Amino acid sequence: MTGANQSNVSKFLLLGFSRQSQRQQQLLFGLFLSMYLVTVLGNLLIILAIRTDSRLHTPMYFFLSNLSFVDICFSSTIVPNILANILSSQTISYIDCLTQMYFFIVFTDMDNFLLTVMAYDRFVAVCHPLHYTTKMTHQRCALLVTGSWVIANMNALLHTLLMARLSFCANNAIPHFFCDISALLRLSCSDTHLNEMMILTEAALVMIIPFVCILVSYICITCAVLRVPSTKGKWKAFSTCGSHLAVVSLFYGTIIAVYFSPSSSHSAEEDIAAAVMYTVVTPMLNPFIYSLRNKEMKGALTKVISMKFFSVQQ
Repeated sequence: MTGANQSNVSKFLLLGFSRQSQRQQQLLFGLFLSMYLVTVLGNLLIILAIRTDSRLHTPMYFFLSNLSFVDICFSSTIVPNILANILSSQTISYIDCLTQMYFFIVFTDMDNFLLTVMAYDRFVAVCHPLHYTTKMTHQRCALLVTGSWVIANMNALLHTLLMARLSFCANNAIPHFFCDISALLRLSCSDTHLNEMMILTEAALVMIIPFVCILVSYICITCAVLRVPSTKGKWKAFSTCGSHLAVVSLFYGTIIAVYFSPSSSHSAEEDIAAAVMYTVVTPMLNPFIYSLRNKEMKGALTKVISMKFFSVQQ
């Protein structure tokens, strides 16, 4: 097909919040801006606390600081564009749309991989505590994070290049608030068979294999904890994993609701609400989930906030 790699559409319309009245859009602008600021501030505090407190220089907190950095980037890929669209035009250029899709895939994959790595870390800590320091070395932790970044970028590049070869001839209205890959495929007037096949195989494996690894890790952790004789020991072991389980449930719950359930079973508004949960709400809640139940993290955060407060006072 000639010109298959040329797009006749220079801009897309993001219709996610276009049905709301002006008053509702103003409320949404204030809500999204507040949530974005909380997300950035909360995750920055987590990173600062981990970097400044030597007690938190462990594999678990190393992965947590990387997760906080990814959450800042993930939210920054989506929310500023939402705010701009609410304030002015609801359009996004073709290049910006593909760029947003690329970084959306990268940071979604990184969230996915880091949650898996953190589950492995908890598995080693609970099931093989005597070998923890030898298995979770600095080199291995750095290798796990670096490998995650490489795979995430390769996966995003693959889907972005496949999308760039498609043509968009007439309809340019995306019924979403960001450039979601499935929404773009529905607009294309080219043959999308290859794109869909890669989503059903490679992209599905990128999500499903880590999720299965997390499930297996926590099945092993549960079996190990149940063998602990004392109730106090069981509670302590479960409490170290509780925060991570909460984040995993929130992240995968909304992903499954959007991408792994029949499209006929939910409306476009429900899709948008679920997407807001994992693109905006989850990155905002992660710092609270990891800090509220963690005495070491609360102590480090209190120390960082006190230092900043006194430096401002002086």
